[in-house]
Amino acid sequence: MTKPANLGSSPMVSRDSGGSLVEQIVRSVACRIDDKLLRTGSRMPSIRQFADEQKVSRFTVVEAYDRLVANGYLESRRGSGFFVRERASLLNNLSPVTQPLPTSQQPDVVWLIRNMFRQLPPQKMPGSGLLPHEWLDGELVANGLRSISRLNQNLLLHYGTQQGFLPLRQQLQLKLAELEIAASPEQIVTTNGVTQALDLVASEFTQPGDTIFVDDPAWFLMFGTFATLGAKVIGIPRLHDGPDVAKLAELAALHKPKLYIIHSVLHNPTSTSLSAAKAFQVLKTAEQHDFMIVEDDVYCDMHPGSAVQPATRLAALDQLNRVIYLGGFSKTLAANLRVGFIATSHQNAIRFSDRKMLSTLTTNEICERVVHKILSEGHYRKHVDRIRSKLDTARHEVTSRVEKMGMQVEYRTPAGMFLWVETGTDTIALTEKALEKGILIAPGSLFSPHQLPSTHMRINVAAMGDEGVWKFLENELR
Repeated sequence: MTKPANLGSSPMVSRDSGGSLVEQIVRSVACRIDDKLLRTGSRMPSIRQFADEQKVSRFTVVEAYDRLVANGYLESRRGSGFFVRERASLLNNLSPVTQPLPTSQQPDVVWLIRNMFRQLPPQKMPGSGLLPHEWLDGELVANGLRSISRLNQNLLLHYGTQQGFLPLRQQLQLKLAELEIAASPEQIVTTNGVTQALDLVASEFTQPGDTIFVDDPAWFLMFGTFATLGAKVIGIPRLHDGPDVAKLAELAALHKPKLYIIHSVLHNPTSTSLSAAKAFQVLKTAEQHDFMIVEDDVYCDMHPGSAVQPATRLAALDQLNRVIYLGGFSKTLAANLRVGFIATSHQNAIRFSDRKMLSTLTTNEICERVVHKILSEGHYRKHVDRIRSKLDTARHEVTSRVEKMGMQVEYRTPAGMFLWVETGTDTIALTEKALEKGILIAPGSLFSPHQLPSTHMRINVAAMGDEGVWKFLENELR
């Protein structure tokens, strides 16, 4: 016969406590289980008995028991009640939250991404690609979520539409028109961020053995994504105003690429932007050698306009014939709002929509509704204006301190969140030492498809507010 759980005689709840009654019960029972005061397999008091003993409602006990089941502390047996669950075997099957970096493992793309998701303070992650939480507007997102929650609940229970939430695509049509890119809602496909957009495009246009061009340096995540598709990734040297077009033409004739992925505006990691002259030459080369251009414009809203930094979007010149345009909102709204989009020709939009359906059915319409509300109510413009202003201040201060330390900023740009810095030392070794101090930096080797040793590193100017980071760099680079 199963022994009943002994909860003791002391009360588990207090009306004077700050937490809700449900939270108090959950916390108290969980602590008793963690401390081995409640034995595995023992039967919990019935809902009625527990409610009577603790002088709470049965509804409170039901919710508390349900939360304990959801968190692996209890199990529900139909017709028999609730029992203490075996925690050891459950926890052994879970991956650890963090794993130390083996001394023999050199930082690579997967290494950096894994460590970006560690619970380090944002101000100790100058190698990350995100803005600090305090720079963003959580209330703006929360208001959007609250508004969506007040809709007819049936609207939140079904799949989204294959191509994406139509009112959002209509709003994106207006946004693209401001960039002089003409795209109807039927030419726009929503995605789970720009990452999925790139994956859909590469999967549709390439087969194993095909060649994809990227900038060098460039956003590192692409390299791993394209490698899984069996593609050959070749870097095109990036200069202050765009790619080395002579090298682009030479390598295009040699390798016959299917795609060229380019950051025209606020290139990651240099924060440079494409000049009009270079843009025309890139399009001419693409037409001559018959490859498609994928324009990743995820930093679009951080750009202050051509009056401050000249910038030409290839999609505005080409009008989505040979150029596929990508955008998203994870950088300016919230990393957890995985809402991106593809703007392309009508024919390509159908192909991408079908491929998206086969891989993920639909995207998250709840998130898409939130983004639509934020864009359509006009609050977004003021929000990104504040971000640009903060970036301007931080960029000036960080550039000054970096140069005083003897490092060289490769391109002194008037916009963007990144500096591409020459340190004069091996930044892989520097990265390993930094992680031992709880600091995440991004070595230059990760930003090249060759991933050879480099003395460069990417600095996120918004994440340099911790004096401990500066002290570490001063000690290591002096």
